[in-house]
Amino acid sequence: MAEATIPLCVDLDGTLTSTDLLVESFLVLVKRNPLYAIYCIGWLLRGKAYLKAQIAQRAAIDVTLLPYNSRLVDFLREEQLRGRDVYLCTATNQKFAEQIATHFGFFKGIFASNEVRNLSGDNKACALSKEFGQQGFDYCGNTLADVPVWKQSRRAIVVGSRHIAEAAEQVNKTIVFFEQERSFMRLVVREMRIYQWIKNLLIFVPLFAAHRFTDYSSMRADCIAFFSFCFCASSVYLLNDMLDLDADRRHVNKRNRPFASGQLPLAFGMVLGFVLAIAAAVLALLLPSAFQIVLVGYFATTLAYSFRLKRMTLVDVFILATLYTARVVAGGKAADIPLSDWLIMFSTLIFLSLAMVKRYAELDTLLRAAKLCATGRGYVTQDLGILRSFGTASGYVAVLVLALYMNSSDVRMLYRHPHVLWLLFGLLLFWISRVWMLAFHGEMHDDPIVFAIRNRLSLLVIGLCIVTVVIAT
Repeated sequence: MAEATIPLCVDLDGTLTSTDLLVESFLVLVKRNPLYAIYCIGWLLRGKAYLKAQIAQRAAIDVTLLPYNSRLVDFLREEQLRGRDVYLCTATNQKFAEQIATHFGFFKGIFASNEVRNLSGDNKACALSKEFGQQGFDYCGNTLADVPVWKQSRRAIVVGSRHIAEAAEQVNKTIVFFEQERSFMRLVVREMRIYQWIKNLLIFVPLFAAHRFTDYSSMRADCIAFFSFCFCASSVYLLNDMLDLDADRRHVNKRNRPFASGQLPLAFGMVLGFVLAIAAAVLALLLPSAFQIVLVGYFATTLAYSFRLKRMTLVDVFILATLYTARVVAGGKAADIPLSDWLIMFSTLIFLSLAMVKRYAELDTLLRAAKLCATGRGYVTQDLGILRSFGTASGYVAVLVLALYMNSSDVRMLYRHPHVLWLLFGLLLFWISRVWMLAFHGEMHDDPIVFAIRNRLSLLVIGLCIVTVVIAT
């Protein structure tokens, strides 16, 4: 039989696209209303096909933004131009299969799941054999579930890892292999955003401010608190990225994130996020109940931020400032260090300014790209002026709070040379002014806290601040 007359059948999830439409549509639904997660359990009891149908009825996905396998797409187009009939054969619900087929425009037909039939594994093998006959079609897939289909096909086209190709070769000697090389651990580390753990160094601020950095028990408690917050934060980063797939894929930089680009499986992300949350909870059990309350509050607030609050103008930056300040509070509670009102006021104001820097920089990037609004946010580019006003005012008031603190009786009790601390006033005033100047020039490309650690001049300022406090002590 001539090559051009052999139908070419292509799987969708993990093959034509790197993502999983069932998990992705589930996340879309849960983002709209978390209670849908409970409904999904009931739907699943009636079968996976029914679950997919119910989710598809309620969830909308922009299929033009999905991460497609460009090498495979080019191959399919070439085969179609040679005269071959190309079919989309997927366990995904019919609704999404039809949308994707329409998007590409070269599929001859569609085989997909409906409310009563889940088209995967043996079901897919039977359907294709019935339509085209045994050995009457070529099939392109990516998982062990596709082995029964490869057994019935003339040629096995494998996308993904070598161990899947080896499994296919055991049932079909004619293999075409599209290898996808991925550094899995590197992707996991990147998605966990371990570089963002730098923010959790704020936990040690109360220890430093109270001059108890040589106290072993306090340092040990704050170290445990640090890792507890790190694991908790990473679990939320994972969830946030999985809920923000559509917005991230529209963003010039965020579209390359492991979940948005399809390099890391969403199902794996859900499991990893759960494991990290459990690890954070286990570490928290080693610390005072006050710390546990702060951690639970932080976790609940970040969830609320991910689901709803980040789309609310101004509310989002106040929440970010609160989350930064929560790290300072957590450090005090973990080591049983009383927190002064001065420290709380200063932290809230300085972090509010930095949160507004973050939003300002994002909007400025959109303005330079000739866009009017931020996807998934409550801001438009016309808000740049007011954000700059609010942010600079908040930063300068934070510096004023520091100045008032240095004139208080608390300073004279803690420091032998309190007058030396006035250098902190000048350093902080310079730094917050420079941060806003860089943002105004469009040069603030990182989260401001991460910027402070990566920027040489900022590191110099931080170092001088530490030296100043040591001299004054």
